Amino acid sequence: MATIKAIFSLFEVLLFAVGIIPLNTNIDYGGNDYIAPEITTPMYIVENGETDYVIVTEENPDECILTAVDELQTYIEKISGAELDHITESELADSQNAIILGIGENLDADAFTLKADSGNLYISGGSNRGTLYGVYTLIEEHFGVRWFTPTLEVVPENKDIAVDANLDRTVVPSFSVRRNDTQGTNDAHRARTKMNVSFWNEAEAYGGALTYVLWDVTLDVLVPDSLFSEHPEYFALQPDGTRSTDHVCLSHPDVLPIAVENGRKAILECERDSKYIHIGQKDNMNYCRCESCEALYEKYGTVCAPTIIFTNNFADALDDEFPDFMFTFYAYNETDRPPTDLSLRCNENVAPVLCGLHKACRSHPITECGAMDGIENETFDMLYGDPNPQIAEDFANWVKVADTTYIYDYTINFLNTAQFFSNFETMQSTMKYMHDIGITGYIYNCGDGHYAAFNELRNYLLCKLQWDVDCDVEYHMNDFLKAFYGEEAAPYIKEYIDLQTAQTKATAHAFDFDWHYQAASAHPIRLQRATFSLTLH
Repeated sequence: MATIKAIFSLFEVLLFAVGIIPLNTNIDYGGNDYIAPEITTPMYIVENGETDYVIVTEENPDECILTAVDELQTYIEKISGAELDHITESELADSQNAIILGIGENLDADAFTLKADSGNLYISGGSNRGTLYGVYTLIEEHFGVRWFTPTLEVVPENKDIAVDANLDRTVVPSFSVRRNDTQGTNDAHRARTKMNVSFWNEAEAYGGALTYVLWDVTLDVLVPDSLFSEHPEYFALQPDGTRSTDHVCLSHPDVLPIAVENGRKAILECERDSKYIHIGQKDNMNYCRCESCEALYEKYGTVCAPTIIFTNNFADALDDEFPDFMFTFYAYNETDRPPTDLSLRCNENVAPVLCGLHKACRSHPITECGAMDGIENETFDMLYGDPNPQIAEDFANWVKVADTTYIYDYTINFLNTAQFFSNFETMQSTMKYMHDIGITGYIYNCGDGHYAAFNELRNYLLCKLQWDVDCDVEYHMNDFLKAFYGEEAAPYIKEYIDLQTAQTKATAHAFDFDWHYQAASAHPIRLQRATFSLTLH
């Protein structure tokens, strides 16, 4: 079989080399067409470098609102040279024009309204962080500033700064939970890209962020391996009859109280004001095969059944003492599939973190492609056969058994991070699908820990999509490429991305753990032209 695949792969490369396999490089990256904010009746905040506007807040504003004030002052001055004073509501005169920062009614926490009225501009968030996000949207979308990476910002120079006098815009994020750190991320960049998860840093000056008491692999803390010598029965029974600390036996009655006590201790000792704690298994497939666990797998149709039951019971045991907490667990590897018996539900304060995308093909739409990593996928059969989009269906079923669900995404090729990973075309449609079926949050995990090809671009686009799944991906891609590579080089970088996307899409499936030979070859004439053009520029 390996020899047949190698011959087939070589045959594909040869067909590309002579141009026999046609490529449609007119890629649709998805989203609605970008429409720049229009100004039909200008309301000048700065005119010819001068301003009579002030920034107004309530008395004794908190750190987050002071950050909003500072960012407004800083970027208005960078753009136009004008300096705006900060005053409080009691100091505002009737005749003064103002940018007024406050809290709006009936808004989700991170949502906000931008409204011009009688010469004033109101920025009102569902929370102080929402107000800050409103300020960043004003600075970015209406004033033209861009934050492409933590070290690359673009600030236009303009003596005039105006918004439309009839501006009335309410913005609600597509996902309530958003995480996407890039290389060098800090609290400021996270807030400017409207990411509200940092795991460990509370970022109070930027309105706070979602942090965890325990995150990622946590069962080794809740049920320590040191217990194995005296109580091997607390750990996973393997098919050969031995016990292993690779996993915990979550159905053993003595395991839950141990985990609850260690969880309580971790919460009480946590120095952050965290409201999340996680149940995370170790990164392997050696789950428990004891009779109790196997009975639960059979009853509910998923290896995740003991994890759901355990997390529900863990939450019940700690809920009275910590009523504001959310308890999350990994649906990962062997536990990634939802129950077939939908009577097994997650508690209201329990959320699965769904990791199944790491098995999904990233070069074709998740709702159309049935190819999965780790399963024999013959290229022709999967490309031209009758696909079964199991992973998409699994996500839809998870939403039926959990009120809150988070996606945990990986979008690089772990076997060769420097290689082009063909997922740009499918990012929007995948995230749009997740949003539409009711997924609550989107966490991307590979931006800050890997130096991957086009990772800065990928992170920028993912931030845009997590905030607005309908955003114009190609517009934001071109915007980034011009700033990052230069105006003249950008079209040729874009041509290369289009070419490699089309080539992988036409002949293969792109997985996180797979060698994509299609990304190492290209039509020689097209590649030569793009390379020559880049060299010239």
